Amino acid sequence: MEIKVAKNAGFCFGVRRAVELANKFSDEGKPVYTYGEIIHNEIVVKELEEKGVKVVNDLDEMKELDEGILIIRSHGVPKSDYDKLSEMGVCYKDATCPFVKKIHKLAKEYSENSNNQIVIVGAENHPEVIGIKGWCLTEPVIIGSVEEALNYSKNSEKTHVILAQTTFNLNKFQDIVEIFKKKRYYSIVLNTICNATAERQTETEKLAEKADAMIVVGGRHSSNTQKLYDICIKKCVDTYYIHTPEDLDLGKLKKFRCVGITAGASTPNNIIEEVRTKMAEMSFAEMLEQEESLKNPVHTGAVVKGQVIAVKEDEIIFNIGYKADGILTKNEYSNTPTDLTTVAKVGDEMEVKVLKLNDGDGQVLLTYKRLAAEKGNKRLEEAFNNKEVLKAKVTQVLNGGLSVVVDEARVFIPASLVSDTYEKNLDKYAGEEIEFVISEFNPKKRRVIGDRKQILAARKSELKKALFEKLAVGQVVDGTVKNVTDFGAFIDLGGADGLLHISEMSWGHIENPKKVFKVGDMVKSFVKDIQGEKIALSLKFEDQNPWAGAEEKFAVGNIVSGKVARMTDFGAFIELEPGVDALLHVSQIAANHVEKPSDVLKTGEEVTAKIVDFNAETKKISLSIKALLVGADETEEKTSEDENKAE
Repeated sequence: MEIKVAKNAGFCFGVRRAVELANKFSDEGKPVYTYGEIIHNEIVVKELEEKGVKVVNDLDEMKELDEGILIIRSHGVPKSDYDKLSEMGVCYKDATCPFVKKIHKLAKEYSENSNNQIVIVGAENHPEVIGIKGWCLTEPVIIGSVEEALNYSKNSEKTHVILAQTTFNLNKFQDIVEIFKKKRYYSIVLNTICNATAERQTETEKLAEKADAMIVVGGRHSSNTQKLYDICIKKCVDTYYIHTPEDLDLGKLKKFRCVGITAGASTPNNIIEEVRTKMAEMSFAEMLEQEESLKNPVHTGAVVKGQVIAVKEDEIIFNIGYKADGILTKNEYSNTPTDLTTVAKVGDEMEVKVLKLNDGDGQVLLTYKRLAAEKGNKRLEEAFNNKEVLKAKVTQVLNGGLSVVVDEARVFIPASLVSDTYEKNLDKYAGEEIEFVISEFNPKKRRVIGDRKQILAARKSELKKALFEKLAVGQVVDGTVKNVTDFGAFIDLGGADGLLHISEMSWGHIENPKKVFKVGDMVKSFVKDIQGEKIALSLKFEDQNPWAGAEEKFAVGNIVSGKVARMTDFGAFIELEPGVDALLHVSQIAANHVEKPSDVLKTGEEVTAKIVDFNAETKKISLSIKALLVGADETEEKTSEDENKAE
């Protein structure tokens, strides 16, 4: 096993200085107090307590204690605490980290301007953030996550001065700053993350990318150690957060070839060294065990052929040619609950793998599913290298995607790669057999990613090419409504979508496409135009054109009947037949004056009127009820004047 320790792991300058001060004064025999735990590391705090260093959580406690020296820890404190210490006459030593001091100064200076809004990026309850807040002359905004930044919407008129907790995650800080920019806040960005913190995080990220497993060492309440863990877990799924060397689970680490070790700024170097030494000792013992296993054909990790000598519902017992029988439990047979009496009988032979030589009862513990998974991984690796299309049943629908199993080897298909279109609910895939390719294969990090999207995209591309090769203007096509908007409907033609605009849906007037079409409807239309990859469709077939022969049917002087389709303030539109509307101007509704059409007419009401104007080119027809009541010539002149005014 290779063990790699991050160079920048352990105490930073500020923490080392604070701890050294506490040790120095306690060694001189003076009563020493620390304002809060000097660092977030239980071991160091306990060691200092054993030397007589006491933790003070409230300054008023100093009134009851023997006179001594109070050490202000590296996290820093609010200005009000300094004022109180001066009033109380307490002797103190300020071990605030110089980088934190600099942030206090910036917070004070920038908050003096009432046009500035101080934004502190960090954990609200962290002592360093509490200290920074205490140096602001106006109330600051504290942002601890990307989600909080997205939800922030105050003080848009102010200049936002953005500061950061020295141990904050650099990548998250940059993401938060970017969000403020996108929200168009005018901001002054002061990246106050400690250089040592940034270097430690960058180094840890690189180490986690290469290692098979990572160990992060630090106190339970250490903010910067938690951030290191968050960085590691994204790059290395086998990451373990430990507080002391005793927390190491050596059994879990045996299977890894390369293990990285990093530690927070509050972790002493001697603890890091203890962890490294313990790992090295285990590595040596493991090497001896491997040498011994080579001499024995039945050993942990060996693949053996066993003969079934007994079968129960939940276990199979094998003769594996060893001094003890082998036991295969239901859990080690498959990830799917199975009655083992249905898959094996006495006398059958099966290839299995040795998990443990002694299960505690003197029998050998076997596994079939892990051996199958190893073979499955080889199958997946071949498929990955050959870009082979695989088919498997969906065994689980997860929050972030789908899980499928190929020969007991799991493949994860992220939601973004399940389909070539966004799908909010993936439940419909449960139990379904789907096709996919392996787009990422890294079994060491248990990362095997499937991709169904590229298969669908490739097939759609082929269909699209075939469609455009045969598609022509005027061609009648069948399609399915894919989406309906206020301006039209998108029709899936099998490889590409065509737009059926609202103006092409009918020879008549369409008020809203959503009242006419719904997703899934089958539509027969014709291609009106093709511009590049844009296809314009139409339902206005010429043989159904209601204006054919209209000059004769709707000649001036003809008496016609129709229904009121819609009304405006200047008149009513009368549907003479589907696709043919005529205007009945408000002045032509009656012999007497009409204020507005709705005063005398209702939508759907049938009316009889005389055609007083017909324009074939513009497809406009004018009607008059009044013409039936008074002289035609007089009415026609009046209609022409009124329509000119309306236009």
